[in-house]
Amino acid sequence: MSQLKPGDVVVRKSYGGDIFFKVRELRKNPNGTEEAVLTGLDVRLVVDAPVSDLEKKDAASILQYRHHCIQMQTQSLRNILARREMERKKKELRNGEDAGGDFFEVPGRVLHLDGDEDYLEKCLHTYKQLGVPAFGFAVPEKDQPKRVMELVREYNPDILVLTGHDALKKGTRDFSDLDNYKHSRYFIEAVRKVRQVIPSRDDLVIFAGACQSHYEGILCAGANFASSPQRVMIHAYDPVFIVERLAYTSINESISIRDIIETTITGIDGVGGIETRGRFRLGYPKSPY
Repeated sequence: MSQLKPGDVVVRKSYGGDIFFKVRELRKNPNGTEEAVLTGLDVRLVVDAPVSDLEKKDAASILQYRHHCIQMQTQSLRNILARREMERKKKELRNGEDAGGDFFEVPGRVLHLDGDEDYLEKCLHTYKQLGVPAFGFAVPEKDQPKRVMELVREYNPDILVLTGHDALKKGTRDFSDLDNYKHSRYFIEAVRKVRQVIPSRDDLVIFAGACQSHYEGILCAGANFASSPQRVMIHAYDPVFIVERLAYTSINESISIRDIIETTITGIDGVGGIETRGRFRLGYPKSPY
């Protein structure tokens, strides 16, 4: 086998080294060639690539790439927190004393199933930074349809996230055929399983999908938000930023689809959805204990 090993960070030479990947698995094909299974460092993409097409990146290049990713995430977090502070001030001005300290906030609760354990940990950390109550489980994409209802019943979330990695077969022209997608059929099946029990899109809000996922199929299955309208890569944190907006928008308000998509890093090419009510509630009075 090559000098590469699982965990190494590489780029694909044939694609100009545009995306940094982590080597998940190395294997030998029947014809004797070596192949690697790769997952994106910052995008929710899984691909197979010949080892001969891979270039291992040095520590300095990886650090620079990660620094760029952190800058984008940090800016998104700042924008979200600034928006929430502005909304809080507007509410206080509108309601006067009624918006005082006797009220308490109840943001929507999240259940997050992720096919990538590393991404799951990062997402849970970001939920915590944003004050979004979340429960997360690393569940391979193919197993999500089997486990989702058991976890939904146990945690009774307001918002469900089904994500991980996905990919469209290279050279695909028929974008409607699920056989041309790595994991889209599992996201669709998982959403359908949930909607058989909780049919209302208002009772449970669902985001599902990953890079290049079958957007139309996921929405038709019953999701409120999905990826990827233009079959592009989506950022690892895009689901988190959509969920935050849902969790902190009042149940009395419908969220502007354009506004919620603008909170993502990828934007309208990568994520879309349908008109949806927020999941945030105010409580009264606040307990002193």
